[in-house]
Amino acid sequence: MGGDRRPVKPNPFDSQLAVDNSGLHWATASGLTAAPTNTRSDPFLFEAHTAFRNLVLAPGFSCVGAKAALNENAYGLATYPRLASAETTAGLCHDLCEFAHSHLVERTEYATFIAVFREPAGIDEAGFEQLLWQQLQGLHQADRVHFGWDHSVSPDPDDPEFSFSFAGRAFYVIGMHPGSSRTARTFKWPAMVFNAHEQFERLRTEGKWKRMQRSIRAREMVLQGSINPMLSDFGQQSEARQYSGRAVPNDWKPPGGSGGKCPFGH
Repeated sequence: MGGDRRPVKPNPFDSQLAVDNSGLHWATASGLTAAPTNTRSDPFLFEAHTAFRNLVLAPGFSCVGAKAALNENAYGLATYPRLASAETTAGLCHDLCEFAHSHLVERTEYATFIAVFREPAGIDEAGFEQLLWQQLQGLHQADRVHFGWDHSVSPDPDDPEFSFSFAGRAFYVIGMHPGSSRTARTFKWPAMVFNAHEQFERLRTEGKWKRMQRSIRAREMVLQGSINPMLSDFGQQSEARQYSGRAVPNDWKPPGGSGGKCPFGH
């Protein structure tokens, strides 16, 4: 199975709350298969899975990396009750750790973890951005007890070399929701997509990244008539500005940091 784990220490996010709210499923040629640790049945998961596949595999969808992940069944997917709630954070910690330490991330440049949230249903861009960063901070607060920040990236969201870290692995985060102004970020429910940062480095090393980037930007022009103004290459501007999908001003700071301080406490 694509989600078989490489040998690491046992998943430390194993509280009863985490297990009860774990929803991890792995993609297979025949659909979705529940991870061995997942005992929760959620009919919403299959509705969300179908909707996500329909969105990404539509001919005009711009992200060719997402298309590759779905075409190769190189992804895990889980559903949770409410973005940034205590129950969701516990379950998401468990599932994201399983994904971070899976063979899937090692095997392919397109490994993707998709988290879909039932609520909140009606949300604008500013509200979603607030909750997305609240969720990332909740993940970090739980994670810092067990793992250090991935040393290959910066923990400071103002740093051009920032990337979110969980379970010792750096991730690029893509936020999606019904109220997004970007067509490629518009989805029926709030969602967060996690891609291992090292995958982008692998694509660059293999000479694939620039070609993929040109293809995505050309598709964005056809889809929306403009390129997402927030997109930049790693090392030029902090990727934190890109996570929610909202166009942010030059003096933007992640929501939640007090006094302009890093929200992750580093």
